[in-house]
Amino acid sequence: MIKIAPSILAADFANLERDIYAVRSADYLHVDVMDGLFVPNISIGLPVVQSIRAITSMPLDVHLMIDRPVRYVERFCQAGADIVTVHVEADSVENTLKALEIIRAQGKRSGVVLKPGTPAEDALPFLDRCSMVLVMTVEPGFGGQKFMTEMMPKLRQIRKWIDSRRLDCELEVDGGVDPVTCKTVIENGANVLVAGSAVYKAPDIPERIKELRG
Repeated sequence: MIKIAPSILAADFANLERDIYAVRSADYLHVDVMDGLFVPNISIGLPVVQSIRAITSMPLDVHLMIDRPVRYVERFCQAGADIVTVHVEADSVENTLKALEIIRAQGKRSGVVLKPGTPAEDALPFLDRCSMVLVMTVEPGFGGQKFMTEMMPKLRQIRKWIDSRRLDCELEVDGGVDPVTCKTVIENGANVLVAGSAVYKAPDIPERIKELRG
């Protein structure tokens, strides 16, 4: 089944509860956390995740675009995240493995993220500990970028590894997903699609969520 994870980065933060309610037919709520170090922008942090948790029962898919995430993963789990993904580029292999173990020890789903310039092979040390692998199809840190079709071989390779190892691991794509590119990523193995402006700028949000499922 194809799952849709609307990104609140594209929501109206002055009316966040309203905009979360508007996407309630989706599967996950994607929450982008940026620290101004790992990526140039700063977005939201722990207090906002806690506030979101209080107003929705949707699973929170928290994408940590932060430096050395091992320092904060436990707190994001405790704040209400259901899935916590960390960038393989943000720390050493050892610390990334430790972060995944902390997330799992909290009873949450753990995952890794790969930036466009990062090869598929960099996910291999972590696959057995992942409930999700997120492939970025834009550079992380900014919304509204153009979809990078050249990431499809990476997506296919990771799907092949997940299936050959019979892993209970979802394959997520984030960046430039819309009613056209959704078909491309689904054909190449993704089963979770993050979409921001494609959802929130749609005239009929529930209908757009259906459309993105392919």
